Parts: sequence; structure tokens; C-alpha cells
Amino acid sequence: MADEPDPGDGSAVPPVPAPDEGVAPPAPVDVGGAPEAGEDDLGPGAGPGAAPERCPEADEREEDDRGYDDLRRVHQLVNNNFYGVVDASGAAFGFDSVSSPGLAPGTIEPQEADRALRFYIPPRLCFDEALGKLREDAFVVLTGQDNCGRGAGSLALLREILGEEAGLRSLSPANSLAELAASRDLKPGQGYVILDYVGELNIEAVQAYSIGRLSEELRRRGSYLVITAGGTTHRRLALRDHCVAWRAPDPVELFERCRELLPHAALSPDTEHELRERVGEQRRPADVVAAAMVLSREGAERALDTLRDRCRELVQELFRKQPSADDLIPLAALAFLEGIPERTFEKECAALAAHVRNWELSGETPAAEPDHEARTALHGAVAHQSRARWKERAVGLVTVEHRSGPGRNAGRSERHLVFTEPRVREFVIAELHDLYGYELWYPLRRWLGELALLGDLGTRTEVARGVALLARHALVEVDENMLKVWSEGLISQRVTAALTLQFMCDTEHLAPQALNIALGWTENSGPRRAVTAAMALTGRLGSLYRLEALKRLWFLTQRGERIAFSAHRSLVLLLQTAEQDPERALFILRYVRTVIARATPGSRERSIALRAAVQLLEAVRLEAPEPVTAALLRSVPDSARHLGSLWADVLHSGNRGRAVSALCRTLVQLRDDPSVTDAVRELGEAIRKAMSERRWAALCHHLSIALKHPDYAFPGARQLAQVLLGSLRGRAPADSRRSTASLISTPPFTSAQGGRSK
Repeated sequence: MADEPDPGDGSAVPPVPAPDEGVAPPAPVDVGGAPEAGEDDLGPGAGPGAAPERCPEADEREEDDRGYDDLRRVHQLVNNNFYGVVDASGAAFGFDSVSSPGLAPGTIEPQEADRALRFYIPPRLCFDEALGKLREDAFVVLTGQDNCGRGAGSLALLREILGEEAGLRSLSPANSLAELAASRDLKPGQGYVILDYVGELNIEAVQAYSIGRLSEELRRRGSYLVITAGGTTHRRLALRDHCVAWRAPDPVELFERCRELLPHAALSPDTEHELRERVGEQRRPADVVAAAMVLSREGAERALDTLRDRCRELVQELFRKQPSADDLIPLAALAFLEGIPERTFEKECAALAAHVRNWELSGETPAAEPDHEARTALHGAVAHQSRARWKERAVGLVTVEHRSGPGRNAGRSERHLVFTEPRVREFVIAELHDLYGYELWYPLRRWLGELALLGDLGTRTEVARGVALLARHALVEVDENMLKVWSEGLISQRVTAALTLQFMCDTEHLAPQALNIALGWTENSGPRRAVTAAMALTGRLGSLYRLEALKRLWFLTQRGERIAFSAHRSLVLLLQTAEQDPERALFILRYVRTVIARATPGSRERSIALRAAVQLLEAVRLEAPEPVTAALLRSVPDSARHLGSLWADVLHSGNRGRAVSALCRTLVQLRDDPSVTDAVRELGEAIRKAMSERRWAALCHHLSIALKHPDYAFPGARQLAQVLLGSLRGRAPADSRRSTASLISTPPFTSAQGGRSK
């Protein structure tokens, strides 16, 4: 649909309907119209007269709606987890909860690099080898185990060559190296890193020619690129000659370096000896630094406790006793269902026991008894004091908490089983993966699939958390046996798959893998997987890889109607979840502004972009029934300029009525807040600057009528509208001044007394 003709093209402001006919506020919507249905929405064999293989389009849309409702509820509950800090236990030389520099693409600030390299000592042999390759080719790939310090090594190499004041920038792990070589994004004298590169998304592998071209382009510009990747990267022939196997530095040497830079008290010889022994057993630089920090702050005993890792030892000790099925099955179930109500947990635990029993009755080896000892087939289980058994089966690992329920149950609490420390859950899943084979994981996978299909939202959310933890140890298995199946399934399964990818981003080396999986679902994988990808690109995944998420969602808006509809909803959800992150909120607004500016007037692309813009302007907050625009104007500096540009564009389109209503709702929400006066004035100036004289007059006329509607007819809102429209009144044309004066002087409708409060 082309833009609506400019109201300023004629000789007068277009007629406006009477207040009771055309100014009733439409209900806020998340999505607007979308392009016509295309081949993306047709199943195999579809054609004239062909019967649909799945539910009709309306049913599919309703199913997707339920999925987005679930996503919104999860975002409301775990907003701090998604958009707070990432777990940096595996970060290179990280010792706190801050993400390691370069995880999210963008500029790496000098203070971020300083923090990452505060205690850095280079692993000399591999550092020198990598430095030589970097000097020669301007390009090197650091391979090796996760958490061995590759990320910090990449920053140290670039600083060694370019100096400490050089500009450093992180690129997306989904970047194509061939496209990077041909792009204009490479700047002179710049250092680039790609952390945890997962390979090319396209089927064709990166060819040696493209790698050579990239190296040549970097040398020509005096820039350098360091890539970190898993140990299998060196097997790719095109990259083989550029790979260096990375090693962690000597842990004792690193520990001494930390002690030199941190304040510390004298240690007895015995304590120092034990500390050195424990430090020498560590394989992750982050753990060594963490112990040194604890030693400096809390003393030797706490540092020894950190190095001993009593939590991990308790879990390992439990599994060394080879727990029976009666103990193993509830523990395995809790690893994937921690924190749900106990009554729900017991029901699902019984279902897992039934899956295991059925597998054992098939004649295969029992899950918990590889030595063919006397089997425990859970006979007479009703006589067991199962709740009391937790005191014996998981001493120091599991506890009971009383938590209030949501909604109508908010005033009542019930029992929930939880691990004593968050890390226990990860350690239990690690032991299950390391010690048990197909005989346990086959029934366990079937049980998880059943929960993803039939479980309530709380259950499926915990399943997603647990599967994301399992992906740390068995990514291929999780992808092939769970995510691929769920992403193509019913909406409950697809939401579980999307949440799993988002929770995978809490582990730094899995975040690029989650992005790669989501992007793969958008490439010729069918409408259901494309919708699942759109869901996954919200939340933590969209927060980390904001540009990649926006570009891919914009690509999906060009697809068939159902996929485009979901992409629009995901764009709205991205803005809703970015409210607490001003930089990301502005990034989203700038991106949509850029898309509109680049689109040809009257084109399909511009029409889609305008629909996206009006949906953003209509969006309400996750935590409260108020416009996101009001929250941004209140708390995010410079948001008025971007919102004003979007409003000006949408007001000059077929979405004018919705844009006026969204503006009225924003003014009503802000009417009692004097602190926003300057922001509203700036908003008015931004709208006015982007409009012709007659468009501005039309806006004044439409807004004056809309504010007489009972839902908007509040004196405070009218006064704020005076600020909005009167901000440039001295420079407005005559028609604009008359419209503004009319707005300011018109008394509120008598029906305003019945208007809704904010």
C-alpha cells in the first residue's frame, strides 16, 4: 500500500469527522497489516483446491498469538535475567558478573579492555606465534577449549600491535568473512575481533580466495582482525594456515601476578603451600583470578573454599555413590524443573519414572544400574516417604522454599523444591551427561519433549533453562534432537525452543551458537521455524546481537503474511524489553527511522516500515498498561527527537488515525508529570521540523478533535498538548496558529468526566 497523499497537497486541511464518528481511539495493537500471503505460508502440495495439511491460516495466527502472549509473560517474570548481566564464569579473565568485552558487537571501550586485561599474562609460545601471524597476514584465528583466555588474548594481541589507545571493535559472529572482505565497513587503523566464530551460515564454505582477499584488504587499510573459535576450526581448509592453538597461562604464575596487583596479608607457609597446590589444579584463568580476588577481600580460608568448590564436590560425591533409580530420577527431574510448585514437580517426576520404567521393560539396560544389580522398578512407591527422602538423597544440595503464586494465588504460598545454589543445577546436568548414556537420556529426552508439548508455561520455561544448561555439554544433541523438532512443532514447543535459545545466551560461548541456530531457521526452513526464529530474536538474544536481530526481523517482514505478522510483533517486543536499556531503545528507533528514510515513497517497503513504526508508537510497557513512548520520553534523553521523526512519518500515511491516538495516549499518560515538559516540547519541535506547513496544520486540527474524546479529555493532557503544539507557534504559518489557538482555548468536552484515568 502506498502512502496516503499529503494533506498539504490540496488547498485546505482535509475534512475531519465529527467527534462521535471518527476519533474513537482504536485499541492499541502489537501488529498491523502485513504483506499479502506468499509461498512461505503454503505447505507442500498446496495449490488450487488443495486441502491444507495443517490448521487454517486463522488458526495458525491464533496459535502464534498465544505464543507471543507466553513470551510476554516470561519477559515480565525474568526481565532482569535477560537484560541484566551475563554469567561471566567462562569469560576470559573475568572475575565478576560483567560480560567480557566484545560479547555484544560494537565498540569496545578502553576501560572495558583495561578491565579484561588487568591481570593478563600472555601464554608465551602461542602468543608469539599468533602475534607473528597477525603481523604478517593482519588476520589470525585463536582456537582451543572454551574458557582458556582466547577473548582476552585477542584484545592483548591487538593492543600489542596497535597500541593501548587504538580503536577496538567487536563484529557479529554471524558475519560472513567473504562479505566482510568486500564490504566498506573496515576502517583504517582499526582492531577487530570476532569472538566465538561459529562458521558461515551459508552452505558454501569460506574459500581460500575470500580469506586471502580479506587479509589483503586488512593490510591495505592498516587494520587487524583476530577471531576466536572452537578447536574444530583448524580443520576448515581455508582457515587452517591462519589458526593458532591457544593455551591458558600457567595458573600459579597468573595467581602470583594477581597477588602483586592486589592488596594482601601475609600467609603462613602451610596455607600458602595449599593455596599454590589448589591453584595449580585450576584450568580456567577466570577461576584463578576469582580466587585471588577472594583472597584479597576475605582471606585465605574463603579463597581455599573457592578453589575447593565445595558445591561441585558435593554433587560429584553424590554421583560417586551411584544413586538408585528412586534417587536418580527425582534429581534428574529437578535439574530440568527447578522451582516449579512441588505438586506439579511430583506429577512430572512420576511421568519421568514411567518413561524410564517403559524403557527398562523393553529389555535394555536399566538407567541407574549398569552393573545389573537388583533393580528398583519403583514397586510399592506409594509406601515411600518421598518428600522426606530429599533429606537423604541430596544432602546440602536441595531445599524447600515457600513461594507465593502469581495472579489470583498471589496471597497464598506453596512449597517449591530448589537447589541450594544456582550452580548445583549446572553440576547435576554435567554429571548426568558425563556418567549416563542412552539408557537414561533416551527416556529423559522423550519426557522433555512431552513437557515442551503439554507443560504449562512455568514448566516449559524451566525446561528451556535446563536444556540451555545441557547445551553447554551436548550442543549438537540439543540442536538435533530437541530444538529442530520443537521449532517446527505446536506453539508450546516453539515457545520452548525460542526460550532455550535465549537462555543459552547466559553462557558466553553459547550465545553465538544460539544466534546461528536462530538465523538458520529463517533460511528456507518453513513458516513455523521462521516464526520461532522471530520469537527467539527477542529477549537476551536480541539484546546481545541487536543489529543482527533487527536486520533479520526486517527481512522477515518481507516474507509471507504470517511470518511478517510475527516479525512485526517481535520488533514491538524488542522495544518493550529495551525500556530499561536506553542505548538499545534509541538504537531500535534509529534503525526504523533509517529504514523509512531509505525506502522509496509509495513503495511496498516503505508501507511495511510505516506499519512497523506505528506499532512501536502504540506499544505498551510490559510491566504497566501505559505507552512505551511515555516511559521513553520520561527517562531516555534524546528519545523525543527519534520519536518525533517517526510520528511525523506515520502522520503522513494511511496510519494517521492510529498515530494521532497514540500521541493522545502518550500525552494523557504524561499529563501529571511536570518533569517531562521539556521532552514534550522537544517532541513537538521534532515533529514540526519534519512536516510541511499544511501537514502541521492538519495535525493541530486532528489533535484538537481527538483530545475531546472522553478517553483523552483531561485538562492536564490539553495543557501538555499546548506545550507540544505551541513550542514553535511563533514560526508556524497562519493556519497552524489558528489551529493551535483553537486547541488551547476549547474547553474540555462535558463527557470528559467519564474518561478513564491513567
